[in-house]
Amino acid sequence: MSYTVFQADELAFEPRSETDPRSIASLSEALAESRANVWRYPPSAQGKRHRDLAQEEVFVVLAGTLTVDLGDPPERHEVPRGGLVVVERGTILQLRNAGEEELVLFIYGAPPETDKAEFFDPVP
Repeated sequence: MSYTVFQADELAFEPRSETDPRSIASLSEALAESRANVWRYPPSAQGKRHRDLAQEEVFVVLAGTLTVDLGDPPERHEVPRGGLVVVERGTILQLRNAGEEELVLFIYGAPPETDKAEFFDPVP
C-alpha cells in the first residue's frame, strides 16, 4: 500500500500561464486512476467555459466562494467554503471568483484524461 500526505502550507503553487492569474498545486503525481489539484483564483479570475468529454469532476471550496455556471443555457450557482459541486462528464461549466477574497478549490477528476474538452464562449 502506498500513500502521500500533503500539507496545505507546503503546497507548491505554480502560475497557470503568463496571461492567466490562477495558480495550481498538482496532486496528480500521487494518483494512478484519477487527477487532483488545488487551485487558487484571485478576485475576478475565471476559467474557460468548457465541456469535459472524458472526466467527471468534483469541486470542493476550501476558501472563498465559487461562482459556477453549469449547463446550457447556463445556471449560475454560488458555492461558499465547505460546499461541493459534482459535475458529470459532458456538462458545460465555467468556474470564476466573483468575490473579493481569494478562492481556493480542490478539484478531483476521473479518469485521469487530459485534452479531451470542448471550449465555448465565456458567460458574462
